[in-house]
Amino acid sequence: MTVLDFSEPARAARKRDYELTGTAGRHAVETGLASAEWYHTDVPRKEMKALMQRSDGAAIRDTAVWLGAMAVFATGAVLLWPSAWAIPLFLAYGVLYGSATDSRWHECGHGTAFKTRWMNDAVYQIASFMIMRNPVTWRWSHARHHTDTIIVGRDPEISVMRPPDLARLVLNVFGIVDVWHAVIDMARNAGGRLSAAERDFIPPQEQPKVIRIARIWVAIYAATGATAIATGSILPLLLIGGPRLYGAWHHVMTGLLQHGGLAEDVTDHRLNSRTVLMNPVSRFIYWNMNYHVEHHMFPMVPYHALPRLHALIGHDLPAPNPSILDGYREMLPAFLRQLRHEDYFIKRALPPTARPYRAEFHATPANPPATAE
Repeated sequence: MTVLDFSEPARAARKRDYELTGTAGRHAVETGLASAEWYHTDVPRKEMKALMQRSDGAAIRDTAVWLGAMAVFATGAVLLWPSAWAIPLFLAYGVLYGSATDSRWHECGHGTAFKTRWMNDAVYQIASFMIMRNPVTWRWSHARHHTDTIIVGRDPEISVMRPPDLARLVLNVFGIVDVWHAVIDMARNAGGRLSAAERDFIPPQEQPKVIRIARIWVAIYAATGATAIATGSILPLLLIGGPRLYGAWHHVMTGLLQHGGLAEDVTDHRLNSRTVLMNPVSRFIYWNMNYHVEHHMFPMVPYHALPRLHALIGHDLPAPNPSILDGYREMLPAFLRQLRHEDYFIKRALPPTARPYRAEFHATPANPPATAE
């Protein structure tokens, strides 16, 4: 559900060492920040067992609506092509292709969306292709993200580094940087090569799968491009691949809110993750990942149970942002301030009823104590 660039030189120009094979990562291991014990709100065992109960029903319903709506919008857009009436249908199709797949990839990767394993795997493979994330690479990347959430030099899915690259953030509203790096990674993997970062978190026995899947995807995109050339129409590209560009804006909008502007190098998800209350349409597209503190604290709770979990543990969490707009009002000024003071971050206020964070913020030579507000 974040920007991930596995290329070797991508982070070299950064002051903070975000490289997975760099000094900050080694220091995180040495100081116990890596694979640390994270804070969890106390939840009675019986209630947690009920929340973790998996069911095919909700996910089958939501997947049928998602794929059915995509089919309707795509059919209508093709029938109306090339008139301007096709544009709103393509825009709707694009969001379901280029944004809703972000959350489907994510939840099915956790194996919690469906009770039946093959259903999780099937939707995970489909969504991974559409969002252009190698399903093997990103399964292991995301496991590391949950183990070492926003730990500098360990987490490969930090979407906004310090100081923030605002030009990149704007370009990614249209998927430009994400897709560019996805294509480079796909081509490199199809050529039989993995980056140092990929080799760092993907087990050796899984690495051949990365290459095999990349080659299958290259063949699919090549066939799509050949069809567009043969028909003299961009329509095939608007249906396959293209929506990852023009439909990316919603998953970028929601994804930045997950951790943007918050603390690094802490072992409490209340301080480095953000819960935002959203409208029903965005929650459907996002599959309830707006309850992001709750998800990180208890990642095995299915998406459809996150609102109940939120109600149960809210007394121990920072107040959620009441809207997407409010979240951006909090986050964007932090990004601007980090341009001048990269150690600045937003310190989440815990309610009086909450258990306090059990330790001071960690400091490393590469990442000195930050300025918080």
